[in-house]
Amino acid sequence: MTKADIVNEIARSKGLPREIVLKSVEAFMEVVKDSLSKGENVYLRGFGSFILKKRSEKTARNISQKTTIIIPAHNIPAFKPSDAFKSEVK
Repeated sequence: MTKADIVNEIARSKGLPREIVLKSVEAFMEVVKDSLSKGENVYLRGFGSFILKKRSEKTARNISQKTTIIIPAHNIPAFKPSDAFKSEVK
């Protein structure tokens, strides 16, 4: 399902104009991105959490140049579904 599909489904099921739903969905995604970029997790009770996972520094190899490189420690965004979410999907 794409963002357009989500917007169309919400607009159809709730009887709202598509443009308003699109702005709301984009605003939600922007708030989540901004919060994660500030290092804050986003918790949605009954749905799940958008969290930052810490990746530690590691050594990698560039096979074509036969060199090793150091990949610095960094954060990656992740989604952790709630128990209620997981039980509905099963």
